[in-house]
Order: sequence, then structure tokens, then C-alpha cells
Amino acid sequence: MKALAFWGYLEVEFSGSENGTLAPFNPSLPVSFVLERFAADWDYRAAIEITKDWNGVEQVLLQNQQGASARVSLHGGQVTSWRNKHGEELLFTSSKAIFKPPKAMRGGIPICFPQFGNCGSLEQHGFARNKVWAIDDDPQLHPPNDSHGKSFIDLLLKPSEDDLKCWPHSFEFRLRVSLATSGDLTLTSRVRNVNGKPFSFSFAYHTYFLVSDISEVRIEGLETLDYLDNLCERKRFTEQGDAITFESEETLELENHTLVNKMSSTAAHDFVGQEMPWLIDKKTFSRQVSRLYLSSPNVIAVLDHEKKRTYVIRKEGLPDVSVWNPWEKKSKSMVDFGDEEYKQMLCVDGAAIEKPVTLKPGEEWTGRLQLSVVPSSFCSEHLDL
Repeated sequence: MKALAFWGYLEVEFSGSENGTLAPFNPSLPVSFVLERFAADWDYRAAIEITKDWNGVEQVLLQNQQGASARVSLHGGQVTSWRNKHGEELLFTSSKAIFKPPKAMRGGIPICFPQFGNCGSLEQHGFARNKVWAIDDDPQLHPPNDSHGKSFIDLLLKPSEDDLKCWPHSFEFRLRVSLATSGDLTLTSRVRNVNGKPFSFSFAYHTYFLVSDISEVRIEGLETLDYLDNLCERKRFTEQGDAITFESEETLELENHTLVNKMSSTAAHDFVGQEMPWLIDKKTFSRQVSRLYLSSPNVIAVLDHEKKRTYVIRKEGLPDVSVWNPWEKKSKSMVDFGDEEYKQMLCVDGAAIEKPVTLKPGEEWTGRLQLSVVPSSFCSEHLDL
């Protein structure tokens, strides 16, 4: 393995200058020279390693001086691991995940582009998560604070001839994944239209959080928001509960296919008195959750009571939040997902879905996701939820 400092480029700010300067990184230079030249701006312990997985696909290991790490596969440009300074994994990956192109990996943070969902001629959640990305050796300039003291990698995706047949739009998709000294993980996506005509797309960071048990989890920040329920023909409802919670077991009595008993989750009131065609047989309720919350705040919290920790989601350019858990019945129907694994995961995605992003020729869109972990007791007092 070869450790490289900020693949391809270093962003440095020289003493007395107002703006950061982008300088090419020469791998032949000794590390001691780099440290001496840029010591004021670069923590030498923040580095990356380029390796290959068992399928021969390159992957990037980002590390910081505190012991936190993140692993990024060039298959899908997908973050497959994020660990805190104690070495604890924070992202869920199924034990049955298929790590072989062109199959998308079940877990981590898949990049869903140019669509989220399953519609039209495109494959579900688009093709970006199924492609092998390239390391970007000519990344565009980022703000200076986007790299200082961070370990990061820049990736690039351009459409293939096959992609253009099913989605005839030329684009450049640049992705930066960075790990801060604090352990925060940031993904910055930039999509540029290099086509001769406008095009539209939807997008999501399909983030699989690892949780102790789904019944111990609460989502804060989505209260009173409108949402589209994918399990009810994308009908629009308004969230009424104080927070979104889940139960490990839930059974509802039905009479004449109409809901007559109470539900213990916060979703209950939305469906009282309505016909429920998506209920499973034998009068039991499938608790699969698949919702798109609209016009959401830029800070969302996912609290894990048993672990006593909170995932804090900060986002820019991503107005929607998708919440998904397959629950028991759906889990058993997926070949790349364990029957009981729904209890240890929850997807909460920063997204731009309801109103697709439209780019004119030459225009660029940016969507940023920052993930951090804090003690649960910290959340209510210090987060603007």
C-alpha cells in the first residue's frame, strides 16, 4: 500500500496571501519535504491509501490522526465504511451484499443519479451507483476550508455510450469524499451539464445508518412536514408526531379491509379509516417505511437510544429527505439482504427528488452532505432542529 497526501493536488494557503493556491502534488517528493513546506496547513497524519478489493476494484481508505476512517469504493463512488476514532462502524452493510460490478452494493452510501426510485427506462436509483468511477486527476477548485486538515479523494464519472443510449445527456459528475479531524464525513457532489441542451435529474445520498435496534431509534427534524408515502401510491400526508419512531413488532386488526385498531407508530393517524391495499395477508400490517419528506430543514438528527449517540445530518442543495426501512416481509424478498437485518439499519437520505434539478448547458449543481456523531444528550440543546 502506498500512502498519498490528498490525491493529485494540495490546496494550501501561503502566509501573507489572501487566497488558497492549488498546487500539483508530486508523488516523487519525500514526505518530509511536503510536511516542511505545508506544515501550517496540512496535518501530515491525514492521508489516504489506494488499494484493491477482492474483485480487483480500487478502493480508497481515508484516515485521520484520531483513528477515524472512511472507505470509498470506485465501484459506484460509494462510501462502504465509516468508523469513529474507537474503530466502531457507523454505516450498515448487509452480510449478503454483492460486491461485484455491475450489481449495486447493499449498504454504505450509494450515489443515486440520475434518478431515485424506479421509473422510466432507467434502472432503479439510476446508473451512477453501478458504474466504476475514476480518480479525478484534475479536480475543480473547492473552497479552501473544504480541504484544510482533511483527508479526501476526488472522483469523476462521465457517461458511457450505453449510458447515453438510455439517458441521452452528457454530464460530468465530480464527487469529493472527505474525512475531517473531528471524524465528520462529508460528500460533495457536483453535476455539470456539458450537453447542448437542458436536462433534469433527481438525486439522493442513500445513507444506510447502522443502529443498535430499529425500536431504539428516533428521527428528529421532520415533524409537521408534508411527505409522499411510496407505500400508498405516493399520496401526500402531513407528519403529525413529535418524532418518527419505530416498533420491532406491530400487528393491526382489520375489519372489512379498513383500519380499526390503533397503531403504535407515529404513522397511525395518517391512515385511520382508509382502505389499506398494501397490508399483508392474515390481517397483519407490514411496517415497511418508505417516505419522502418535502422542504425539509438542513439539519436532521437520528437518535439511537441504546448506543446513546446521535447521527447529525447536515445538507445543502438537498431539499428532500427519504426515510426507508424494508421491515420483515420486504427483507425476506431481497436476495442481498438478511431476513432480520432490517432491525440494525435505517436509511435517512439527503435528496433532491420531488422537484428534479434542471441544468441548462454549462450550468452546475452542487449537493453536499455532512455526517457527524455526537452523544445523544448533546443533541437537544445544541442542534437547531
